[in-house]
Amino acid sequence: MSTSAELIEVSERRSAHNYHPLPVVIHEAHGAWVTDVEGKRYLDCLSGYSSLNFGHGNPKIIEAAQEQLKNLTLTSRAFYHDQFAQFCAGLGDLTGKDMILPMNTGAEAVETAIKVARKWGYEVKGVAPEQANIIVMEDNFHGRTTTIISFSTDPDAHDGFGPYTPGFRIVRYGSAEAIREAIDDNTVAVLVEPIQGEAGVLVPPDGYLTEVRRICTENNVLMIADEIQSGLGRTGRTFACDHENVVPDVYILGKALGGGVVPVSAIAADEDVLGVIKPGQHGSTFGGNPLACAVGIAVIDILNTGEFQARAARLGEVLHARLRELAGKGVVAVRGRGLWAGVDIDPALGTGREVSKALMARGVLAKDTHGSTIRLAPPIVISEEDLVWAVEQLAAVLEDL
Repeated sequence: MSTSAELIEVSERRSAHNYHPLPVVIHEAHGAWVTDVEGKRYLDCLSGYSSLNFGHGNPKIIEAAQEQLKNLTLTSRAFYHDQFAQFCAGLGDLTGKDMILPMNTGAEAVETAIKVARKWGYEVKGVAPEQANIIVMEDNFHGRTTTIISFSTDPDAHDGFGPYTPGFRIVRYGSAEAIREAIDDNTVAVLVEPIQGEAGVLVPPDGYLTEVRRICTENNVLMIADEIQSGLGRTGRTFACDHENVVPDVYILGKALGGGVVPVSAIAADEDVLGVIKPGQHGSTFGGNPLACAVGIAVIDILNTGEFQARAARLGEVLHARLRELAGKGVVAVRGRGLWAGVDIDPALGTGREVSKALMARGVLAKDTHGSTIRLAPPIVISEEDLVWAVEQLAAVLEDL
């Protein structure tokens, strides 16, 4: 097995079809570029859904991983290890929170936030046992575990996997009033993506997050911000909530926290929230492992310089200005913030997947979502010239269509 065709054929035959990848087989990658097994290069404009904010093979992150691999990779949390304290303290300082609870995947972090919110509701707020509810948004995407898909409004993620976990109230995204109307004495949290990535990079109205914060404070309800895709530099600030100077009670982090090297996730909150978790009540064998912590420390160091946040903001202006020029030329709408964009293609021209395949033929890798929408989220290390070239390829594809 050496050619793309051979590798794809075996992959399709021997693996479950829970993904529908573009027909490209990547062999190596550096910075913003990847190379397939035949040697063709592509500009990566997806970044592993923001997992690769700092680029493929970022030297600082790779060096940290290699050094840690020589020493210690796993102890489990049955023991302390010498990377754990610095990781928790560093991420706590970055988020401005007292405590960190590390896990592995984004979905695990969301599940952790849900458990913590419920326990906080019972032990601190005084909600009656088994009565806690959490307000969530339409078109949300927080992962694909059984509990999380229980409150998904995406039929592909939701349908056919019941019975479902109760305790969630779904309201319209972007409507603070809908949240206010849904809250009752048993509400323990509002779970929100500051920008909805999977839904098509949907940016809520100005002031929405500020109102969510106010409503949560007034009603003694935790505001939980899922910054797994939007956080850690992607939008031009450390967190997407920073654009409204909003500080949630709980940050949910993942993807870029692992630098594209290992799965690393965490929730960050103050002691009055995370202090409700006691030994034996939550955990993971690999959560907070030495390798993950070493990589996470390198990521935190990178973010502490502010360089990547500033770069995402500057290149984001270039990206959105260029995309807006395509309005009426095959593009119906453009949304996003920083180096992150959702582009609605005129359905009369083709689907998002068809456009993504045409882009792939021109050397640009992107991802479709919800019919005729494509998402662009290149690594923040991308050069301005390469970014402009990618948009030019999109313009050429639309013209061909």
